[in-house]
Amino acid sequence: MDTLNTAIAKTTLPVEDLARARAFYAEKLGLRPSREVEGALFYEGEGSTGFLLFPSGARPSGHTQMAWFVKDIVASVSKLKSRGVVFEEYDFPGLKTNHGIADLGYEKAAWFRDSEGNLLALGQLA
Repeated sequence: MDTLNTAIAKTTLPVEDLARARAFYAEKLGLRPSREVEGALFYEGEGSTGFLLFPSGARPSGHTQMAWFVKDIVASVSKLKSRGVVFEEYDFPGLKTNHGIADLGYEKAAWFRDSEGNLLALGQLA
């Protein structure tokens, strides 16, 4: 039996319009589903993680629902911006972004919303 230390993690994201979400993830993020399962789209990354987009009437939560860790966050943000992804700008005590990127000390992070309002992030460990 696998323990959680060796198990592959995945997340699920609610979407209102599956076709619109599929287009966003393909055109803006360059991702294609690996398979369609009972009306939902499953995506698998090379890093042995995955996520599922499923039709739902649920509203997105206000917190980060999924993050990708990248090697160069500045280049990744720039590339996604060139594809039309809009990054969040924050100016709160303890959290301030500069061109969409926050330096948290232990990590740099940038947040954006998908076509369905889900809050997603990029991270680069320090």
